[in-house]
Amino acid sequence: MSHPSNPRSRLTPAMRGVIDRIARAGHPPFHALTPEQARQAYAAGAGVLEMSPPAIARVQDLRIPTRDGAELPARLFAPSEADGLPVLLYFHGGGFTIGSVATHEPLCRALAHQAGCAVLSVDYRLAPEHKFPVAVNDAWDSLAWLRGRAGALGLDAGRIAVGGDSAGGTLAIVTALQARDAGWPLALQLLFYPGCAGHQDTPSHHTYAQGFILDEPTIRYFFGHYLRTPADRDDWRFAPLDGRDGHGEPKDLDGVAPVWMGLAECDPLVDEGLAFCDRLRLAGVPVDLDIYAGVVHNFVQFGRAIPEARTAHRHAANALKTAFGDD
Repeated sequence: MSHPSNPRSRLTPAMRGVIDRIARAGHPPFHALTPEQARQAYAAGAGVLEMSPPAIARVQDLRIPTRDGAELPARLFAPSEADGLPVLLYFHGGGFTIGSVATHEPLCRALAHQAGCAVLSVDYRLAPEHKFPVAVNDAWDSLAWLRGRAGALGLDAGRIAVGGDSAGGTLAIVTALQARDAGWPLALQLLFYPGCAGHQDTPSHHTYAQGFILDEPTIRYFFGHYLRTPADRDDWRFAPLDGRDGHGEPKDLDGVAPVWMGLAECDPLVDEGLAFCDRLRLAGVPVDLDIYAGVVHNFVQFGRAIPEARTAHRHAANALKTAFGDD
């Protein structure tokens, strides 16, 4: 994807205004904070630009057991009390280091409301307390638990999608590939600007390295907390685009669940998202790609200020309805 010499010129007026207001507020960047301070700062600001979350018929707090004896908090959002609802298993973004079910509740409520499906949002364990691949294992354990418990929760185990934004999108991709390997069919991968590559060296990483919400020092900070060693960057479970499997080969994408992907034009991650879509299509995987012009990483949580966020919510909900056979 081509990138301009003056990248700020690509921003919509509304997006530019949000970035300028954030800069004027003068809050320290995440990479200048401890992980706990960064989590608190992210939580404090997460809902400021969100639309008011829609009322929803059912909200249920749950606990998901993991392979090592931990329990993950999770929250189920359902638009009705009807049995047999399809369900989206959702993993929040935040560089594997920040974010929570609470920070992404408005987004999950919006998707449940607009798509007419349940959304199960999971608090997988965060770095640096829990380094790679703990979050990957938590995501997989969540899917396994959901498949087993769906009926008791009034959900349709035969209509499960996985999704996430940013780092959560990475987890969704990896979970979908593991599900393919296990013979567990999924309806869809719903991906907002996922991380796909092991090394941040694409043109978009250089073009949007500073001043576009997700900057290069923050990416380095997140991955520095999450990864155990530099070798983890070449593991497909961190880098599904260009990482390698246990045999030293790129991870095969054939037969994985269909994809809806929403990318932000002015985002360091946009080129790797596009490259991953290309690999999926070459493998014969159906891909529905939307690129939102003039907006930045994390824009889907700016619905009160950025109209493209509301458009992306609608597109994602329509993709879920189609995948679940409800369209």
